[in-house]
Amino acid sequence: MAAEVVIRKGLPTDVEPLTRLLGLLFEIETDFTFDQERQRCGLEMLLAEDEQCCLVVAEVDRKVVGMCSGQLLISTAEGGFKAIVEDLVLVRDLRGLGIGRQLLQAIESWAVRQGAKRLDLLADRRNSLALKFYRQDNWQPTELVCLQKKL
Repeated sequence: MAAEVVIRKGLPTDVEPLTRLLGLLFEIETDFTFDQERQRCGLEMLLAEDEQCCLVVAEVDRKVVGMCSGQLLISTAEGGFKAIVEDLVLVRDLRGLGIGRQLLQAIESWAVRQGAKRLDLLADRRNSLALKFYRQDNWQPTELVCLQKKL
C-alpha cells in the first residue's frame, strides 16, 4: 500500500464514517442488528468520555478506514483496571495489511497508560478470520462464556 496510514484519536466529526464501519462489523456479528441511530448514539458517548474510554481511527488519504475502541472496567480478579476492547473493524479492501494490529496496539498503549492490567474482547465464534487474527496477536481463549440480558 503506497498511502500512509495514520492512527489517531477519534473526533466527533468522525461519527458518520464510524457509523458506516459499524454497519460492516454488524454484518458479521449475528448477535447484533445494525441500527444507525443507536450506533451513532454509542459512538457519540464514546467520543465524549475522555478518561474511561478511547476510540482510535485509521486514516488513509484523510479517509477513515478503520476503528477500534476500548473502555476501562475494574477487575476484582486483577485488583485493578482491565480494558474491554470493542468494535475493531476495517474496510474490507485494506484488511491483511497490518492496520488492524496498529489499531489494537494503539488501544493497548492507551490501556497501559491508564494502568490496565489486562485486555478483554469478545469475538463472534463463527468469525474464523477474526479468531485467527487474534490468536496470531497472542490473544488467548478463556473458559468464560459471555451471557447477556437485555434491559
